[in-house]
Amino acid sequence: MGEILDGAVSTLRAHWRTVLGITVTVSVIMEIGSLLIERYLIAQPPELSPDATPEQAMDAAMESLKSTFAALGPAVLLGLVASIFTTALLTNVISRSVLGREVRFADVWRESRPRLPHLLGLTVLLPAMNIGIAAVALLPGLLLLSTPEAGVPLIFLGSLGGIAAMVWLNIRFALASAALMLERQGVIGSLKRSAKLVRGAWWRTFGIMALTILLTLLISMIISIPFGIIALIFDGGGFTGIMSGTGTDFGWAFLIITGVGSVVSSAITYPIASGVPVLLYVDQRIRREALDLELARAAGVPGYDPPPHDSAPRG
Repeated sequence: MGEILDGAVSTLRAHWRTVLGITVTVSVIMEIGSLLIERYLIAQPPELSPDATPEQAMDAAMESLKSTFAALGPAVLLGLVASIFTTALLTNVISRSVLGREVRFADVWRESRPRLPHLLGLTVLLPAMNIGIAAVALLPGLLLLSTPEAGVPLIFLGSLGGIAAMVWLNIRFALASAALMLERQGVIGSLKRSAKLVRGAWWRTFGIMALTILLTLLISMIISIPFGIIALIFDGGGFTGIMSGTGTDFGWAFLIITGVGSVVSSAITYPIASGVPVLLYVDQRIRREALDLELARAAGVPGYDPPPHDSAPRG
């Protein structure tokens, strides 16, 4: 785990101009889009009078829910595009770094661009797989929900089974994006390749991926909390609303300051989150396919030259 994380951080440190250029640009564009969505597409909940009836409160809650779901589509699309670009570019950054090759944005983009449609397919397929598993797991309980004695236990058991299946499959396919980018595999081929590499190392892969997610969440919290406190201090209306318990009406100051915090957090966590699967992929290939010898030859390390071909005439 330490070596994998050290490799991701070392890549960030060694090629910080290229890496931060990618992550900061993507993060800024994503945060500007998210800020505009939050400010203009998500409607503010209507104010209710103290003597509002339960029906009026329910109607107001439903209207707020509808506006939130209406804004969810653009936000998900924006996050999907950001994920594709960062995954594609950072995968090739780390690949070139492993080979000891020069890491320039123009070269990384040239290698990544042809693979973007395939990566889009993979990025859409994996969440769709999770949605399908959740639907299959919950459907029996939902069909029997009219009889709570049977429906509720089935929903509980189905939820446990669905979560277990999703975790197992997501770890099994955790190296698919690296295989797709670096081996020029198709979507299905990259899934099969990841399953082959993870076979026999599922728990190790799960542990490293789980700790990486925990680490990135911790870093995000450490960075975001101070920015959130500063934003509340500068945004008097939101701070007053929280203290008085009358609700919040955050202004531009709050959104901009928290957005800056998100950009800083993303610039640091994106290389780690994208780098760990790539380094796990390289590590598994070294363990199983002697990839280290090929990498040493490709990097021109002395003593790893390919064996000379026998040029003697054959009778």
